[in-house]
Amino acid sequence: MNGPLPTQPAAPPLERLAEAPLPTQFGTFQVIVFRYRDPSAHPGLSDEHLALVMGDVADGDPVPVRMHSECLTSEVLGSLKCDCKDQLEAAQRHVAQRGRGVILYLRQEGRGIGLANKIRAYALQAAGADTIEANELLHLPVDARQYDVAARMLQSLDVRSVELMTNNPDKFEALEKLGIRVAKRIPVHIPANEHSAYYLAVKRERMRHLLPEVVPPSPAGSPAE
Repeated sequence: MNGPLPTQPAAPPLERLAEAPLPTQFGTFQVIVFRYRDPSAHPGLSDEHLALVMGDVADGDPVPVRMHSECLTSEVLGSLKCDCKDQLEAAQRHVAQRGRGVILYLRQEGRGIGLANKIRAYALQAAGADTIEANELLHLPVDARQYDVAARMLQSLDVRSVELMTNNPDKFEALEKLGIRVAKRIPVHIPANEHSAYYLAVKRERMRHLLPEVVPPSPAGSPAE
């Protein structure tokens, strides 16, 4: 006689902790804090995440959405090694122009490996490794992010169909698998600077990111070709 079928572990609960109006240079958003404790997640992932919401997003029409991973070095310290701050601001600007939308600010520093590991990876990059090689040298995942929390947050906001602001196919593929329809992809292309050009080129060539060919800017004082 066959025994009982194994049961799937229950999904971690999503808690809605707090919310308030948040005035920004792009307009006023409603900021909502969620908690999602996933025991299977990489230790570098936080369990508190934010949604910035503007306008009516529960009307059934596709909603402009950005799934944005935390980047303290860019967004707070002004690092030029990546385009994260510029992408976040571009998303806020787009939502404000449309009058409605959601920005999910996911606490997934360093593609999910955490701040200390990210800085360790930066040290290896300074010695010549690219962003993938640096993680591998540290015996860390190239990308440890999980998007279950993003889908759960959208469902909590009654969003079922999105216009996703991203260059990363992993994000829209993940959302589709998790039951969120991606009606449209909106590219977010930020011009490279001398510090970010190689990083963006690696994302394009080795991480499937849908980016135009990256052309590093000419050094100051040099004629553009």
